[in-house]
Amino acid sequence: MSAIVPTVKLHLNKREMTFIVPLTITVVVAIVSVLISLIFWRFGSEPGTPGWIEGSRNNPGIAWSLPGFLIYLGVQSVATTFPFALALGATRRSFVAGTLLWWGGVSAYLTAVLALLMSIEMASGHWFSGFHVLDVYVLGAGNLGILIPVVFLGTLTFLGIGGLFGAAFVRFGARGPQALAVLIGVVVLLGIVLFIPAAEEMAAAFRLWWLAVVALVIVAVALIGTWLLLRPATVR
Repeated sequence: MSAIVPTVKLHLNKREMTFIVPLTITVVVAIVSVLISLIFWRFGSEPGTPGWIEGSRNNPGIAWSLPGFLIYLGVQSVATTFPFALALGATRRSFVAGTLLWWGGVSAYLTAVLALLMSIEMASGHWFSGFHVLDVYVLGAGNLGILIPVVFLGTLTFLGIGGLFGAAFVRFGARGPQALAVLIGVVVLLGIVLFIPAAEEMAAAFRLWWLAVVALVIVAVALIGTWLLLRPATVR
């Protein structure tokens, strides 16, 4: 553990990227969602009516605003930090373990932020105006028991994917991420070909916890892939 902590501290030196930027994105998207609600209100829609609630809960903006940034954050957590970590004496194994711990910290932070905002939204009657920002279907429609694992595992997944692409860049340069993207595309297409005949049966039997399993598998594959790519990588 003593070899892992310095890597976590190294990541935390980027406090603005870790804490301020994702919070800013969340707040900006929340404001935009409110402005959109105001537009619909001015056009005659009534907050609190069944049609208003249904339409508001189908707005996934708050959920789709962060993945791009999180993947970027995952990329730079490996691509830009790895050389500094090795220069400061970290081993490749401790770097990967420390980076995973930092990913978990970022995931917990974002989960806490969104859970707090969701609680305020529900307690205030949707910001005292009937406007839905976090009470949307993709985040559990007001259910913290769904929001918490969705945000935590989703954040961890996107950071892990970014970290894997960052490791591919460290190992092979610009061609690494390109080759990795092609490989992932091929795997996804093969998966569709294999499972599409059973799509109806799978949709009928679908359970929400399947997504949690998929997320954990993706994180595990990304972590192992990151380690395998960084183990022989040279520091440029």
